[in-house]
Amino acid sequence: MAIDFSKYIASVKDFPNKGIVFRDITPILQDGELYRAATHELAEYAKSRKADVIVGPEARGFIVGCPVATELGLGFVPARKPHKLPREVERASYDLEYGSNSLEMHKDAIKPGQRVVLCDDLMATAGTLRASKELIENLGGKLVGAAFYIELPDLKGREKLPDVDIYSLVQYHGA
Repeated sequence: MAIDFSKYIASVKDFPNKGIVFRDITPILQDGELYRAATHELAEYAKSRKADVIVGPEARGFIVGCPVATELGLGFVPARKPHKLPREVERASYDLEYGSNSLEMHKDAIKPGQRVVLCDDLMATAGTLRASKELIENLGGKLVGAAFYIELPDLKGREKLPDVDIYSLVQYHGA
């Protein structure tokens, strides 16, 4: 029986002046069975894409991606905000609806030819996905898919990366 994860995602006005509604995954994270089920679904997707490694962008991508990598016995690579990683890094910038930032990965994090699946909580405008894709490719890897708990299709993230296979547990229209 498939789980309707949308029932467990709270909606909160994040930026009321801009009309942005934040989708909170905390109810899923607080329930061990739901968290394992969501992790398993994303892991099955990553397995179907024949992933060699999982990448998770800053903070929530760690929460989503690490257990996926663990379930599959794969390595996990964090994509961090600037100046949080020691050693030499590769950097890629991105824009969001409320500003810009950048992500970094260690220069040796992805081996040439590795098949990478990105895992994160939310795809909205695809800013962090685009930056992560740039990092992965600059390091010689191939982004073979991206898996999210939540997708906001009205913000057209898929259209910005038509060459990336995207899987999401829940799609919210009218974001």
